[in-house]
Amino acid sequence: MRQTTFFALLFLTALAAITACNRQPKAPEISPLTEEESARFLEQGQEIAQATFAAMSGRLQAAMQEGGVAHAAQYCNTAALPIADSLSGVYGAKIRRTSLKVRNPEDRPDDLEKSALEQYARDWSAQLPLKPKAVLIDNQTVAFYAPIKVNAFCLSCHGEVGASLKAEDYATLKSLYPEDQAVGYQDGDWRGLWSIRFDRNLHEPK
Repeated sequence: MRQTTFFALLFLTALAAITACNRQPKAPEISPLTEEESARFLEQGQEIAQATFAAMSGRLQAAMQEGGVAHAAQYCNTAALPIADSLSGVYGAKIRRTSLKVRNPEDRPDDLEKSALEQYARDWSAQLPLKPKAVLIDNQTVAFYAPIKVNAFCLSCHGEVGASLKAEDYATLKSLYPEDQAVGYQDGDWRGLWSIRFDRNLHEPK
């Protein structure tokens, strides 16, 4: 009798556990981006990245002409992130630049950005073309990624130390960014990516 009661209790306990699991709310299914949405977010992302780059590079070149790399580095240290934040508000999107080798610790990639960077790194190593992407993170959020490459102007701050990047200028950079990793590049190298996140619903066509 006791054995029968034990097995009955065991059965009821298992049944209750199964019932509780079945009552757990299911995660909402993610609706994939349509071709129209993908095209729209790619276009918007490229527009925002180009506008942000123009704003940052224009002011950086002015700072460079005014006081060389040391002055430009000071400017970047205080102004680059505020510019991105300001334009994020203008465009209703979160704008970031990130890399596997960052200069400013605040630009370190999150897990999703790191995964995107690692895929770009594999493509770069395989000599595949690096293309912008629109990626659905969840039903609410779309991420736009686009590669950032080094040009000749960048080498004064990101080139080979002792060559295109003068040792005295690198000393200034290290004083501002003690954990700096963003050096050693050559003209045309892939350096990182633009990471722009949109609220999917806020960016529907009107």
